[in-house]
Amino acid sequence: MHIAIACDEAAFDLKEILLRHLQAQGRQVSDCGVYDRQPALYADIAIPIAEQIIAGRYSHAVLLCGTGIGMAIAANKVPGIRAAQCHDTYSAERAKRSNDAQIITLGARVVGPELAKRIVDTWLEARFDGGASQPKLDRISQYEQASPRRDGDGEPS
Repeated sequence: MHIAIACDEAAFDLKEILLRHLQAQGRQVSDCGVYDRQPALYADIAIPIAEQIIAGRYSHAVLLCGTGIGMAIAANKVPGIRAAQCHDTYSAERAKRSNDAQIITLGARVVGPELAKRIVDTWLEARFDGGASQPKLDRISQYEQASPRRDGDGEPS
C-alpha cells in the first residue's frame, strides 16, 4: 500500500501531523505537498494525485483542506476515482467497506489532529466488502464510461 498525502495551505499543519503518524506506523507514504503555508488551489493538488492513483503510482490518498469539501469535489472529477469526505470514523469505515474509496478528504478546520489520526487509521484498516455495494459501484463506472468527456466550454470533446 503506497499512500499519498497532500494539502492546501489551510491544512498544512494537519498534513505534517498525519504524515509523521503514518510514517511512525511504518507505512509507505509520500508527501505530495504543499510544503509551506503559501496559498494553493486544491484542484491543482487533488486532480494530479487522483490521476496518479488511476495510473497505479499510489493505492490511496489522504487529501486535506480547510473543510475537505474542495479536495473531494476536485478529486472526484477524475474518472474512476471515489473520494469521500470523512469527519468521523464511521464514515471512514463505510467509505472503504461500502464505496471502495481510494481517497479520503478531511477538513483541518473541522477535525482535530487526534480524531484525524483515528479517521485515517480506520479507513486504511477497513476492507471493501463488495456484496450489495458492488452493483452500485459498477453502475457509477458504467456511467463514467458512457459519459462524453467535456471540454472547458461544456461541449463534448
